[in-house]
Amino acid sequence: MPYDEIHPPRSEGRRPMPEEIPVPPWRRPKKAPPRMPLTQDRIVDTALGILDAEGLDALSMRRLAQELKTGHASLYAHVGNRDELLDLVFDLVLTEVEIPQPEPGRWAEQVKEMCRSLRRMFLAHRDLARIAIDRVPLGPNGIMGMERTLNLLRAGGLRDELAAYGGDLLSTFVTAEALEQSSRHSGAEQSREQAGMFADQLHGYLKSLPAAQFPNLVHLAGPITSLDSDRRFELGLEIIIAGLVAGAGDGVDDGADDGVRSAGSTPAGS
Repeated sequence: MPYDEIHPPRSEGRRPMPEEIPVPPWRRPKKAPPRMPLTQDRIVDTALGILDAEGLDALSMRRLAQELKTGHASLYAHVGNRDELLDLVFDLVLTEVEIPQPEPGRWAEQVKEMCRSLRRMFLAHRDLARIAIDRVPLGPNGIMGMERTLNLLRAGGLRDELAAYGGDLLSTFVTAEALEQSSRHSGAEQSREQAGMFADQLHGYLKSLPAAQFPNLVHLAGPITSLDSDRRFELGLEIIIAGLVAGAGDGVDDGADDGVRSAGSTPAGS
């Protein structure tokens, strides 16, 4: 007798299965959260976060791609290279600098306020001064900052040459001072303690020099070895601003003479 007559198909006599059985909710595959689109703004923001947390040496295109969870090659559709990335990061943080509108009689103090704001920006972001020291800020925020800086300097009565060079001189001074301070405090607490110990040792050494041969070093041992960076910064500002005032003669509106030209009388670009 044929086999199929002895053994009917197994499906016979069974209840039909439904076409679709719902998947239990605990077995449903979870959808991956949608990825944020990769944009230049997001890349620059993330780069700034890495810079603040890990420093300039850690900021590479590969490290940035890792943080963004993408391939590093995809970054180049938005940023040409690492150098361009640093330009963009620098331009981004320049929005933190406050440049006051000129006010009559407050020229010197307003210049100081601008420089203090620039210094705070540098000290708020790790290694930013290293990025800025050899860069000209030509991004949108940098250009606007330069325009407003020149407006402030010219409003005080500086002639063109002094205004142009004075702005560069002030920027270079603030950047260099911030670079020195940030490098001094970038290490561990032990490094800062070592710096303090070295200053004490240097002070003692200078004071021990033969006074007849080194009268100035002995006399100025204290100021030379002082670690009061805030006081050094303010003193440097005073020296530079005094030089600008002296170079301008009687034309500077520093608040000392009500008869000099008022701030804002010569807007930038006129």
